[in-house]
Amino acid sequence: MKRIAAATIAITLLSFISIAHNEATDRERQDGWISLFDGKSFAGWHGYDKKPISKIWTIDNGAIHLDPSKRSGSGEGGDILTDKEYSNFDLKLEWKISKNGNSGIIFYVKEDPKYKEPWQTGAEMQVLDNDGHPDGKIKKHRAGDLYDLISSSTEPVKPVGEWNQAEIKSKDGKLELYLNDVLVVSTTLWNADWDNLVKGSKFKTMPGFMKFKSGRIDLQDHGNEVWFRNIKIKEL
Repeated sequence: MKRIAAATIAITLLSFISIAHNEATDRERQDGWISLFDGKSFAGWHGYDKKPISKIWTIDNGAIHLDPSKRSGSGEGGDILTDKEYSNFDLKLEWKISKNGNSGIIFYVKEDPKYKEPWQTGAEMQVLDNDGHPDGKIKKHRAGDLYDLISSSTEPVKPVGEWNQAEIKSKDGKLELYLNDVLVVSTTLWNADWDNLVKGSKFKTMPGFMKFKSGRIDLQDHGNEVWFRNIKIKEL
């Protein structure tokens, strides 16, 4: 009985710590930050194209966990997005990738039946095992890159299995990406230079790519195991 009681206490304590780990602190709330993930549910999130969230997305010890082993069919899965759209924002979260894994954080996503995938409208901060995934050999496809558009100025990414802190800050067209508190990408959206960047990328044939100045935050299902937690946003 004592062992059962101790185990119950341990599980309850772990659950409490996991939830609290995701909550905005009093100081953060005073500064305008809110949590986008409560550590125990998908409240505030949905599947792309307004679909229910697939069972491959689970909550594991206070983290959003994409578990591809739960996929029962080739058509099952898909990205998850915030219910709310954001314009000027500062987004912070932590991610952890599996060995050989690939995922991403996509922003300014616009849901519309004519856009089949979130990346047809939103830009992506890459989440990757640089050493194990084939994309690690491609310039502008490595962890922290503005995917297929701008390479990271440096690569402070942590080894597979360790948590990385990512930050995406966008205000009035000024975009900054941080990885583990290091500024790795800085650019200006929606000007002539930006248009030229897009014309030189894989997105050049996508008429809706980054045409919207308000959109949803998206966590990508790229078919590999990945975890996200401490997802917080501040509107600017």
